[in-house]
Amino acid sequence: MLHTRFGPFGAGDPFADMRRVQGEMNRLFDGLGTSRRTSVYPPVNFWIGEDSIVMTTELPGLSESDIDLVVQDTVVSIRGEFTDRDTDEEIAWHRRERPKGKFSRSVELPFRIDAEQVDARFEHGVLTVEMQRPEDEKPKRIQIKS
Repeated sequence: MLHTRFGPFGAGDPFADMRRVQGEMNRLFDGLGTSRRTSVYPPVNFWIGEDSIVMTTELPGLSESDIDLVVQDTVVSIRGEFTDRDTDEEIAWHRRERPKGKFSRSVELPFRIDAEQVDARFEHGVLTVEMQRPEDEKPKRIQIKS
């Protein structure tokens, strides 16, 4: 049996070994100066209630006027730009991980939303958007008679 740094190769779930190797490769490439952020930026979180869905995303360094939010049917889109505020050419960066440049992100929602019933707040660099389902699509609780 071949032994590797990941354990005995061929024992147990072969896909578990492959996942471990992939994780090691990802960590290796992260250390080569590539950005730690995912290829889809900015990352978003969603949670669903009975009548609405809420999205949050972190957009540090921006103000509400820097963000374009569009909601249509079942898609929510955010766009904006992180400007390079430190443009002094004499700066010698040691490490630079904050994003810069334009971004655009669209996410398909699990149901239609009422564009007239959207509440968007931007506080401390976090955009929170609560989107309501249209009245005619909200789940209706049916009373059962005996």
